[in-house]
Amino acid sequence: MKKIYALVLLCLAPMWGFAQVGEHRNQFAVGFLAGYNLNQVDFGTTKVQQTNHTGLTGGLMVRYTCEKYFKTICSIQMEFNYSQLGWKEEILDGEKNHIPCTDNPDDYERFKHDINYFQIPILAHLAWGKEKQGLNFFFNAGPVLGLYLKHNVDKNFTLKSVNYTERGYQTDQSKEKLKIQLQEKENKPKNKFDYGIAAGLGLELHTKHIGRFQVEGRYYYGLGNIYGDSKSDCFGRSAHQTIILRAAYLFDI
Repeated sequence: MKKIYALVLLCLAPMWGFAQVGEHRNQFAVGFLAGYNLNQVDFGTTKVQQTNHTGLTGGLMVRYTCEKYFKTICSIQMEFNYSQLGWKEEILDGEKNHIPCTDNPDDYERFKHDINYFQIPILAHLAWGKEKQGLNFFFNAGPVLGLYLKHNVDKNFTLKSVNYTERGYQTDQSKEKLKIQLQEKENKPKNKFDYGIAAGLGLELHTKHIGRFQVEGRYYYGLGNIYGDSKSDCFGRSAHQTIILRAAYLFDI
């Protein structure tokens, strides 16, 4: 929790500086958002070949604009999102070919893990351009808190049917290590609370009668681990790394 408090204070510090010398604003906006996640999990020193796990994100957002410091429009933005994360393992042999799991060469070993969260980003929102009836460019940054909701494993093999030869696991010791890792990854996440930091760039268009429209590209860097990270656990690190493409609509109140 000390890390989280430090992140929040770090992101809010520029806002306090602006508040001392900027032009005061008192503007609330609320709206909703939807987007697309491209996620992988950083397993640290453990090598897990992956492709991007895709999922949806969406929710509600609230923004309070408090200051304009020279040309910088300063706001605090808070979101309440449902987010589909996880990873998709790419199972390859030593020659980077997919490994068949049946006699059909087109039926490859597949391992996909879906992990869904309720996320609350708390962001400093800095914008440059038109405050009203026009286009502005913005930068978001701040901590993200996440609460685990559910998970699902999609795979087409069992521990007994794993193709160890093609995977390159020749010794009993290496096979046993793979079994332990697979069992660990099939279990529910050990840590139900996730946290990290996010930053993004985007554009916002304000219209006189309809409202505000946003598009944004964002990156989330997870600091919390999905699984245990003690010496007796399989992974020293297991954190989400997410590219988020999203659009939002807001209206002033």
